[in-house]
Amino acid sequence: MSDTPGGSGPAGQGPDDDNPFKGTPFEQIFSQMGGFGAGGGMPDLNALMAQMQSLFAPHEGPVNWQTVTDLARRTAAQEPDPTVTAAQSGAVADAVRLADHWLDTTTEFPSGVTTTAAWSRAEWIVETIDVWKVLVEPIAGSATSALGQAMPEEMKQLAGPLMAMLGKASAAMVASQVGSGLGALAGDVLSASDIGLPLGPIGKAALLPTNVAAFAAELPGVTTDDVLLYLALREAAHQRLFAGVPWLRDHLIGAVAEYGAGMDFDTSGMEEKLRGMDMANPEAMQEALAGGLFDPEPSAAQKAALEKLEVTLALVEGWVDEVVSQATAERMPAAAKLQETVRRRRAAGGPAEQTFATLVGLELRPRRLRDASTLWGSLRTRQGAEARDGVWMSPHLLPTAEDLDDPLGFREDSVSPGELSDEEFDAGLRDLLDGGGDDPRSE
Repeated sequence: MSDTPGGSGPAGQGPDDDNPFKGTPFEQIFSQMGGFGAGGGMPDLNALMAQMQSLFAPHEGPVNWQTVTDLARRTAAQEPDPTVTAAQSGAVADAVRLADHWLDTTTEFPSGVTTTAAWSRAEWIVETIDVWKVLVEPIAGSATSALGQAMPEEMKQLAGPLMAMLGKASAAMVASQVGSGLGALAGDVLSASDIGLPLGPIGKAALLPTNVAAFAAELPGVTTDDVLLYLALREAAHQRLFAGVPWLRDHLIGAVAEYGAGMDFDTSGMEEKLRGMDMANPEAMQEALAGGLFDPEPSAAQKAALEKLEVTLALVEGWVDEVVSQATAERMPAAAKLQETVRRRRAAGGPAEQTFATLVGLELRPRRLRDASTLWGSLRTRQGAEARDGVWMSPHLLPTAEDLDDPLGFREDSVSPGELSDEEFDAGLRDLLDGGGDDPRSE
């Protein structure tokens, strides 16, 4: 019996027996690049050599971002990714324009939208790659250097030139993982700010019509137009908040980057693996690299920072949830159903959040979105939209995790800005911002 490409080969021969890279570090890279067939058989060597040349090409930093972009686009193209039509672009522009008009009645923050866009999945990858660089490089840099740091000194001397090759192989694996992860994420996101972070260019409100249509198809009894408008409201609300609160964008993105940069790795386990590893045995090397070699161990400080980050993200999503609910209350009967669907999608964590957790090393699920939305709504009911939005003047004013435990009691005894004179309000804000970071709520 003759072998068939990608098949099981002769009787008794497994599907991987004709794979020359089995048991080596390159097997993981090739499989993530889609180099092996469904049966795991021999890959297209010409195509793989071209991809390997790209993976190992000289580049700055721990990640080759041109390779990441190419891999992400190739992954996204595994599912239909039609070019956005003029009609779809017009529909997104109209929806965002109407959404901004509705939001004018809910907040004093002016529109943050300077342009609109309807993106294909490939366009989402290209448009957001600059922010992904900031988010991913810190943790990627820590991961690619962990192997060399963990290797015992005597092994470094024996390894010699092999160390450089291991470093390149590790960097190639990171690029492959990030590229395939972003490609998968592109098939799930609905807008530029869908995961709560401002991934796109400042002021550009963007939705992905193909993904929006797929999302709408899963919601019986709700029209596609209503889904598009509701998501446009959320996107426009995010843009408003990030434009109206100048420190917030860098605060969130910087917090994620700092978390990744400070990631500690449990090198004791690595050292034990590496001491017993035969450097001439590629299968042993593959097992060490794939068997939790880069498992991060967050420090106590990082755990505290993560809690603050999750609270801030919940506050962002809760504010968006509250103003969109306010804007749609008298206008969109389907809004309540859409609100609950989006809340569950964000809180439970879909493929987008899972992919993000893999790429950056942390989950960005606003588990306390409902509490945050309740807090903002309660504050508006008691003291007005001005008091609600005034909390965003400084990060020192933001509610804490303890405040989310009692969302109806946040600032229950405080006076609203309307009860203060302009001089008193300005003086209080000046004291807050110049007072060395003290929390005014402790006074």
